[in-house]
Amino acid sequence: MRREGGQTARTAMMLVGLSLLLTGMPLHRPSAQLLNPSAENLPLQVQADSGIEWQQDAKAYIARGNAVATRGPTQVHADTLIARYREVKGGGNSGNAGGNTEIYRVEADGNVTMTREGQTIVGDRAVYDLDQALMVVTGKALKLTTAVDLVTARDSLEWYDQKQIAVARGNAVAIRNGKTIKADILTAYMVKTKPADGKAPAHAGKAPPPQSGKPSPTPAAVLPGSSAADSKISRVDAQGHVVVTNALDTGRGDYGVYNADSGICTLVDNVVIARGKDVIKGQYGVMDLNKNVSRMLPAAAAPNVASSGPPQRVQGLFIRDDEARGSGAGGALGRKASSGGDKKP
Repeated sequence: MRREGGQTARTAMMLVGLSLLLTGMPLHRPSAQLLNPSAENLPLQVQADSGIEWQQDAKAYIARGNAVATRGPTQVHADTLIARYREVKGGGNSGNAGGNTEIYRVEADGNVTMTREGQTIVGDRAVYDLDQALMVVTGKALKLTTAVDLVTARDSLEWYDQKQIAVARGNAVAIRNGKTIKADILTAYMVKTKPADGKAPAHAGKAPPPQSGKPSPTPAAVLPGSSAADSKISRVDAQGHVVVTNALDTGRGDYGVYNADSGICTLVDNVVIARGKDVIKGQYGVMDLNKNVSRMLPAAAAPNVASSGPPQRVQGLFIRDDEARGSGAGGALGRKASSGGDKKP
């Protein structure tokens, strides 16, 4: 009993010591910026069932066993969490004698879950680079969820915290209310919903519309809203083998831009839109997934580029389902003929 009590006391002292290091000690005080914009000066709190280890030579804190890191509205859960720190330039003396330190990288391994403002990211391993405000999640069954959205990926999920952008790579899929968009790469732009008290966020707004049909390869910033609000997807940019579906239509193209609020998806290059056996083809298609209306338009010329010829004509193939109609009519006619035959002597 004394031995167990001593071990418990040592673990408690370690937790208290780490908390002081991360929140208030003047010596070796890490200025942690875990999953939050650098302007927010919030303490980082770490808890773990199996204790926390401080490796001074490796300049790392290691939390094992149902580890949880909390900073503001963000929580990261994992089997193991590793926070790596470095000395701040100009922070004074280095080593144990004094000076300041900052956490620059957080690694999560095993059953990783990140939650923040109504969104959840799940994976097997995550690495958060605090300098870039970028978290990359890898593993099996990668998933990002909000109250109304589901995004999955095969290779990785990237989260750009300051820009509020998620990038899904490898067989990426985004789903909302029966509408699905698939592509090699999906870039989801998040916005804040209204807080529970009904007040609008300070800078809420839709993501800026793309300047051309093709999505930008570099994610653009989205104005953040109130930290008390939940998040949802406002726009999705799709690149490579794009497939868009709803209850009636299926659209394909090389690139796509989907407005999640209006339900309008724009497809560019090698576009095919099908409803049953009816197909229209072209280079520029617009699908209204909410109203089940699709249009194929002549491809728009690129800005400041002289057109080499007339725009490519739109093609359509519309098949009348005569087989089904004939089967029904034939059946009726067959029954009439048989009935008339019975009246013959």
